[in-house]
Amino acid sequence: MRGVRVRTGVLGVVLLVSGATGCGLMSPGDEDRGPITVGMTDAVTGLDPAGTYDVGSWALHSNVYQSLLTFTPGSSVPVPDAAERCGFQGRDLRTYACTLREGLKFTNGHDLTAGDVKFSFDRIRRINSKQGPGPLLDTLESVRTADRTVSFRLKVPDATFPFKIATGAGAIVDSRTYPAGRLRAGAEVDGSGPYVLKEYRQGLRAELRPNDRYRGAVRHKGEPVTVRYYRDPAALAQAWQRRSVDVAGRQLPPAVTAEQSPSDAGVKMMETSGPTSRSMVFNLRDGSPVKDVAVRRAIAAVVDRTALARDIHRRTVEPLYSLVPQGLTGHATSFFDAYPEPDPARARTLLRQAGITQPVRFRLAYSQGAATDEEAALLKRQLEATGLFEVTTQHVEWKEFLEGYARGAYDAYCLTWVADFPDPDTFITPLVGAGSALHTGYSSARVEKLIRDTQRNHQRGRVAEDVREVQRIVAEDVPLLPLWQKKEYTLGNSAVSGTQYLSDGTGILRLWELGRI
Repeated sequence: MRGVRVRTGVLGVVLLVSGATGCGLMSPGDEDRGPITVGMTDAVTGLDPAGTYDVGSWALHSNVYQSLLTFTPGSSVPVPDAAERCGFQGRDLRTYACTLREGLKFTNGHDLTAGDVKFSFDRIRRINSKQGPGPLLDTLESVRTADRTVSFRLKVPDATFPFKIATGAGAIVDSRTYPAGRLRAGAEVDGSGPYVLKEYRQGLRAELRPNDRYRGAVRHKGEPVTVRYYRDPAALAQAWQRRSVDVAGRQLPPAVTAEQSPSDAGVKMMETSGPTSRSMVFNLRDGSPVKDVAVRRAIAAVVDRTALARDIHRRTVEPLYSLVPQGLTGHATSFFDAYPEPDPARARTLLRQAGITQPVRFRLAYSQGAATDEEAALLKRQLEATGLFEVTTQHVEWKEFLEGYARGAYDAYCLTWVADFPDPDTFITPLVGAGSALHTGYSSARVEKLIRDTQRNHQRGRVAEDVREVQRIVAEDVPLLPLWQKKEYTLGNSAVSGTQYLSDGTGILRLWELGRI
């Protein structure tokens, strides 16, 4: 997602293709100015923020729930949203306090209080869902309130805490309508975000209308929006070709974005430079055929990322040789340094030295995304061509996939990781930290120490050396194998404005920025 960058080089949006507007798909004078329709393939796994930590759910949640802080377009630091102001108290980075805005209300008319904020954070930790955002709150010790002030006491210094509570992990729910010890069922939402969820049909659509009670960082009222969910990128591409959606967001097939023509009238294509990566993740639990580090190193020595980018993704992705993608502080090429070229002979030697003489049989699972079937098939061919591996690939529906890898059901799986916030920690702590959201069983005292060292530094540009050392260790231990990083593309009807602000790698989908021209 390369483009015009902000100072940190993390976020940015650029207009790649802009056809002539004279033949727009919808004329500004159309009488039917119904909801703007946005097509997505990212499944929503749930409406309760305590039980979700996936891009599809957070995209919807960022419109109907409110957090204390948020990210404005192009911003590398969070700004107050439900809060009037926030900041660390003292110099030890262990107490963070926010004062709420006055007059906040949920869409059901209930007042939003400091007690609701405390309830929301306590609830996430109490429920402790394996599919929830708990890993982002691993440094939180306790929450206290006094009038409109909410104070967070941290177990250890954590300069990244403001970034974390600006995500879906900080979504505020109504303590009167959400159960304290379990997830809320049903299709209703009581939030305080820029939109009201008027109707929701799982896997089909979400009907959103502007929330007149909203008070926060968004300064203008959005237009009605309908988000339509499609089963796969091919179905979204068909919807776009039929023009049954005004905006086609995540994820279009690589061929569609690669072959987009500047001569297409009435079409805008946006390229967003927020980082997204994909990795092969390994199950390190007892009994797993990839538990032995020699097996994982041998796989790393065989996989050809260039072929994946060229042959499967039509060069809409770039080979990735590190845990932290390009564009973020401390990016390195640790896997290239350790495994510079696909080398089956080296892989054979690694296995033989570990006493492994028979082909390693393992199951590789994968789920939603662009060209996932083709990608899995190529990985299987690459590995099996060596004679060292026998790979069974398995496509799994998204919700089942999340539940499956959380309980260790797969020997290995491929997963796309979208940045939660513009800081390298978003690709480190949730992926290889002690409370990893990937549930791999990986643990490293060296990595954990480096994570805490980086979190003590509020000058985020100065953590590069420690971030690079984390990546070196990960290339040595191989709990996961980075495959590629990608750009996010959005196709939009030229009669719809604001698509350049829709997404920028912070996990927020700014539907309120869309408007009819």
